[in-house]
Amino acid sequence: MSKVPITLITGFLGSGKTTLLRELLTDPALGETAVLVNELGEIALDHHLLSRIDERTVVMASGCVCCTIRADLADELRDLEARRSRGEIPGYERVAIETTGLADPAPILSTLLTDPMVEAQYRIDGLVTTVDAVNGIAQLHSQPEAAKQAAVADRLLITKSDLVEPGELAELSRRLARINPAARQIEVRHGRLPASEVIGVAARDDDAVLREALRFSEAVAAHDASGHVHDGSAHDHRIRAFALSFEQPLDWTMFGIWLSMLLAARGEDVLRVKGLLNAAGSQGPVVVNGVQHVIHPPVHLAAWPDDDHSSRLVLIVREIAADDVERSLLAFQDLASGSIGASNV
Repeated sequence: MSKVPITLITGFLGSGKTTLLRELLTDPALGETAVLVNELGEIALDHHLLSRIDERTVVMASGCVCCTIRADLADELRDLEARRSRGEIPGYERVAIETTGLADPAPILSTLLTDPMVEAQYRIDGLVTTVDAVNGIAQLHSQPEAAKQAAVADRLLITKSDLVEPGELAELSRRLARINPAARQIEVRHGRLPASEVIGVAARDDDAVLREALRFSEAVAAHDASGHVHDGSAHDHRIRAFALSFEQPLDWTMFGIWLSMLLAARGEDVLRVKGLLNAAGSQGPVVVNGVQHVIHPPVHLAAWPDDDHSSRLVLIVREIAADDVERSLLAFQDLASGSIGASNV
């Protein structure tokens, strides 16, 4: 049985998560979705109700099941699966989880990846972050949580974009691109957005995984080369993205040891890591992906797309220098196979 995809919807306080979710729940395309929210009462759903199963669960006219998170997330997902198996709630094909406005996504991802039952039944589809166009610039500057939520996102939904001038919107877009150049930015007007823009973020097959890894590294490298990341301006909480490229194959064991030690020492400041690696002895590339201390299982792909077999490693970090990261990785590689040429993209 295929795993049920989970989409995390996060965003700072007042950024429009609830408004967005309310609109999404009316979209027939989101039918057969289980939605876990922090407080059902915050979402004005009564006029969309089809039936109420218990004090915390309603079934929407669109076919969605909407539940209040009242316990540990892993317990909630286990309970959801058990209730579906017993026929107490309708079947669902996907799950959407709305976090609190101050939530750090990393512990949630850790739960989804490390709990044996949850990992066996569910997979992470993507992380979507809402950003308030009216207050977003100030929040990115003064609220570490807001900057972190933006840094780890796969997609950035700029809400209330109809309430600001074009110049303000452009500046917010530039700030977000400095923090997370690879995330796709989508403007949301009046809280309306097709469900397809939120659900189904993750690649579904090897070819799509490869294209996404290449797109991610190319987006960060292009932004890095533009000078925006290294222009000396004040960054929101000193978060920056950079890309490293290595021509020679990397020793996979040493890379794993290096990454484990980096995350053990500075995991709170390594907000996102993603790479397409040429592991010595592997026929195709290996895709690595992680958020802070949480690393997804690596994906071993069958073949490279072209003759460029260089490893491309992208990091979004807080107060960590690219040169320090590169030197430390090369030191570990030197222990395995001698000097490896590298260049900072």
